[in-house]
Amino acid sequence: MVSAHDVQRLFLQGVLSRSILSFKHAQVLWEKCIDAVKTANPALDIRFSDKRDDWDNFVIEINDSLNCLDLEFRHLTDEQTGREMYAMVNRKDDEIAQMATDYTPVEIAYFKAVVEQIMLAPHEAYSVSSLLALREVNSLKTNMTKAQAEIVLSSFVAKGWLLKSRRGRYSLSTRTLLELLPYLKSSYPEECLECVICYEIITRGVACSTPNCKARLHYHCCRKYRSRNAKCPACSQDWPQDPNNMTAVGEEAIKDGQDEGRRVRRKSTEDGSDEEDEEEEMEVEPSQPSQTQTQSQRKRKGKSKGKQKKAPTAMDADEDEDEEEDEAYEAPQQTQGNGRRRSTRTR
Repeated sequence: MVSAHDVQRLFLQGVLSRSILSFKHAQVLWEKCIDAVKTANPALDIRFSDKRDDWDNFVIEINDSLNCLDLEFRHLTDEQTGREMYAMVNRKDDEIAQMATDYTPVEIAYFKAVVEQIMLAPHEAYSVSSLLALREVNSLKTNMTKAQAEIVLSSFVAKGWLLKSRRGRYSLSTRTLLELLPYLKSSYPEECLECVICYEIITRGVACSTPNCKARLHYHCCRKYRSRNAKCPACSQDWPQDPNNMTAVGEEAIKDGQDEGRRVRRKSTEDGSDEEDEEEEMEVEPSQPSQTQTQSQRKRKGKSKGKQKKAPTAMDADEDEDEEEDEAYEAPQQTQGNGRRRSTRTR
């Protein structure tokens, strides 16, 4: 027998067939589910309501039903359009949850590595270049090639997990922010900034240009706020009349070539000091062969040819150029105690 609870079942089936949907779309789906159930059982006294309170109560009932499955029907405002978006998200990250995805554990690890580079991007850019995203393959202890990584990145974009701009930069989509919001806040507390208007996470928008002011606003929140106020809500300083003159947050905050190095999350020691700051700052810069390594390589080459100095040949120049290109392309490798660099490449 069809009952009122079948409205939730039909609604959840409709949500699962869509990766993400807007608030208006979700309300239309809710109304269609009520009509379908009433058609099957006209004796049921259920009615659709477009009031916000009724919708919120319906969402609470759905989440109560999903609680035992560690799932949640969560909402977040789209940073570009300002629309309220909804999606079914997994609240638990374990082996069972990973089995329910279309990606292998290696691909999931690669996705997390790309997400880390996006969150640690300089100048609050919250984006990463295609080249830097492909370099993250070197940080994984797997046999994934850059060609395979490029295919996986395209899949992330096609399925709505990442966004790719015309500049070829990857950033987090609304679906990813919905799914990974607790993970991002716990793993990157200093990088997770909130809009001073809606108090939601911000990866695209504008920032107050006043030094030391921490005001960050989404584009849509800024437009609404500026229609009533011309001063910063945090420091009360006057803002420029043209919003384009404000400091950007997101991809617009970085120029091509400013994020060439790989960034590593800082780990604090028990006394609260950042013990690995120096090492990580070195990793931010593009990796280059050390002078001792270069000299030792040249000495080994010179032993086979005698002690007499010779002018470098075209082949030697090509080899040196290839080695410098490889060093600039691959992630920095750890050095052993004897000064030799570990290499994963097969010569």
